[in-house]
Amino acid sequence: MPKMKTKSGAKKRFRVRPGGTVKRGQAFKRHILTKKSTKNKRHLRGSVTVNETNMASMAAMLPGRGL
Repeated sequence: MPKMKTKSGAKKRFRVRPGGTVKRGQAFKRHILTKKSTKNKRHLRGSVTVNETNMASMAAMLPGRGL
């Protein structure tokens, strides 16, 4: 039986925390920042967790990570 491969794009974008939640970066922070308010850009800073509704697809993309 061959090993299951991890999606290479997913392993660069997501980190699995010890509790089983998945950490991801915020979207909409890369370009066209002049029309966005400072408050909006400040709230897009940092990382957030992946929603529970997407955890099944995360487990498929990151096999063997304890999801």
